[in-house]
Amino acid sequence: MNDLWAGILQGATLVLILVLLYRPLGDAMALVYTSPRHLRVERGLYRLFGVDPESEQTWRAYARGLLLFSAGGMLAVYLLQRMQSLLPYSLGLPPVPPGLAFNTAASFVANTNWQSYSPEQTVGFIVQAAGLAVQNFLSAAVGIAVAIALVRGFARRGSGTIGNFWVDTTRGAVRLLLPIAVLGAVALIAGGVVQNLTGVTEVHTLAGGIQRIPGGPTASQEVIKLLGTNGGGFFNANSAHPFENPTPWTNLFEILLLLAIPFALPRTFGRIIGDDRQGYAIASVMGVLFLASTTLLSVLESAGGGAAPQLAGAAMEGKEQRFGILGSALFGSASTLTSTGAVDSMHDSYTPLGGMMPLLNMMLGEVAPGGVGSGLYGMLVLAVIAVFVGGLLVGRTPEYLGKRIGQREMTLASLYILVVPMLVLGGAALSFAIPGIREDVVRTSILNPGAHGLSEVLYAFTSAANNNGSAFAGLGANTPWLNTSLGVVMLLGRFLPIVLVLALAGALAQQQSVPATTGTLPTHRPLFIGLLLAVAIIITALTYFPVLTLGPLAEGLV
Repeated sequence: MNDLWAGILQGATLVLILVLLYRPLGDAMALVYTSPRHLRVERGLYRLFGVDPESEQTWRAYARGLLLFSAGGMLAVYLLQRMQSLLPYSLGLPPVPPGLAFNTAASFVANTNWQSYSPEQTVGFIVQAAGLAVQNFLSAAVGIAVAIALVRGFARRGSGTIGNFWVDTTRGAVRLLLPIAVLGAVALIAGGVVQNLTGVTEVHTLAGGIQRIPGGPTASQEVIKLLGTNGGGFFNANSAHPFENPTPWTNLFEILLLLAIPFALPRTFGRIIGDDRQGYAIASVMGVLFLASTTLLSVLESAGGGAAPQLAGAAMEGKEQRFGILGSALFGSASTLTSTGAVDSMHDSYTPLGGMMPLLNMMLGEVAPGGVGSGLYGMLVLAVIAVFVGGLLVGRTPEYLGKRIGQREMTLASLYILVVPMLVLGGAALSFAIPGIREDVVRTSILNPGAHGLSEVLYAFTSAANNNGSAFAGLGANTPWLNTSLGVVMLLGRFLPIVLVLALAGALAQQQSVPATTGTLPTHRPLFIGLLLAVAIIITALTYFPVLTLGPLAEGLV
């Protein structure tokens, strides 16, 4: 079987498994968040933290709990890094410098997992497991909780509450993420992923030298970094490292892990609001965008644009031979269309137009299917905008799922779609506009000058603001400016949209149901699906096209 058909078979297998998982996984998640029962271990956690699981919260109380919880997590990860030399299994590594510790703590709490350091040379096992891996679970559970809160906003009528943050987050971690992660880790270990506490092993090479081979609890962190759409690797090479991703079938399994929950959440949405058709509509938009982007990236990389790839016979620079072009393109597309940020190839080495696709995927808002929770609530915000546009076209007050979309709702939705572009474009602009910073970034951070160098910086801020975490590997980001600015952008890009989504959930929950009329736009039919697709694409195109012409488009069309 040649590489083309192997890649097509791999993609078809992935789509088939996702289709088969859609209903059972989506139904199971709906049950997790609607069940009136609390597990014994959950009740123990509620007593430990003084939480009343039967108490409902307003959106403001929900947001306060979320921000307090995340701030505590960030402080814990920061202190673990700064105290690393005092911890067991530190591997003799020194404390992480303050600027880098801040950046890393912000990154993992914000579900970004941006890493401007080499993990095996910077952090020991306790920091990896007790700090970073724990936040992989918690930040993912927070994202799903926010999505469920917004779904409740659509489902409830005349309610002043949207659920309980502590209950939602606990259930997401205990009932959903942890069981799947345990099974997934066992599968990865069976596939050859490393899981030990041996540290570094020195071996003598055939040439007479000594090679230091790192080990560690890799599989347990690998599975949740993908399942929770986090992305931070145990090793610097991330999922391109054979200890994290040894074979083509583990590569496919890891792609499945990062897509499973985001693609099933629309089913959960449909079950909770009592209309499965709405879930199918949202999933259809996600699926169309995913297939279109993945196909285009695969074609661009397979064509091998540029003199060097054409002379070499393929665009294999920065890619693993065991995955090939199509396996690498599938992973790259899936990781940037979600908020995962894991890589099994170096995006900086993609062809110019091929490298533009991961950038575009993130600029789309990572809604196809997006991160765990963030993809669904991002798509629902776009749906609110789409019905507003549809209402303008027919001259009626827009409605979505029985809720009127008025000034307050549109203000919140508009602010949501403006926050991330402001952070991306503002951060990149400041990096080049402030004289002292510009010289530092150009001289010490950018590996490739010209249009590609602009793409490297633009990619970094796009990845940070969208909480993705992947990078154009040519950018050296461990500098005072980039550690600080990217850390701030990650926090603002995560929590400002979340607060706006929770405010929208509160506004919707307070409304009574509006009966459908002949002028109501059906939101489960192909017309609305097409409108929602157009809104998602047009918003991205109008916002980012000018800067893309200076970076990847300028490089690719030369």
